[in-house]
Amino acid sequence: MKKLILALFLLTSLVSSSQSDFGDWLIYFGNKKINNKWNIHHEIQYRNYNAIGDLEQLLIRGGLGYNLTENNNNILLGYGYILSENYINTEDKVQVNEHRIYQQFITKQQFGRFNISHRYRLEERFVESVFKLRFRYFLSCKVALNNSKLQKKTFYLSAYNELFIGSKSPQFDRNRLYGGLGYQHNSKLKFEAGYMNQFFSSSNRDQLNLIVAFNF
Repeated sequence: MKKLILALFLLTSLVSSSQSDFGDWLIYFGNKKINNKWNIHHEIQYRNYNAIGDLEQLLIRGGLGYNLTENNNNILLGYGYILSENYINTEDKVQVNEHRIYQQFITKQQFGRFNISHRYRLEERFVESVFKLRFRYFLSCKVALNNSKLQKKTFYLSAYNELFIGSKSPQFDRNRLYGGLGYQHNSKLKFEAGYMNQFFSSSNRDQLNLIVAFNF
């Protein structure tokens, strides 16, 4: 695990020194199990325009979830605060505040080494004085490498695609395509690093994702 953490820091440093237009997302996911039915989700994402230092977005999100069936089907009601710093020219930025309420449903399946997850999310977005609706569909797959399933001390491949559809024209908001390598340290802690490309209607953007997920 120490070698993996060192590799992640080296990768971040390499990207920072060689590609200033390559952004990064530093992500923490947390999940608190209250009992077999209820859970509390929380996360913090610190997103940069380049590898280190130029803030693009700070996202803080939490929610209360309920398991319809144990470990496989979860519904959740949540709230998010998003601070964005958008460039209006090559040097100047403007801050945008967003408050977001969201509802989601996650369902999971396991087929041998393959772990499939579907997430359906509806967002009510209050962006300054503008109200927006958005639907998101997230499909992910994790494949265990050195063990027959995701368990303690397991390396895994991770991939996902997420489509964003808005309520106003144009309906296509963006699409995120991701691939990475992760390490499941134990049932509570995992690390992951990967590459993501965001496709917009007229452009795209590369991102390095560094992720820590903790269940407690």
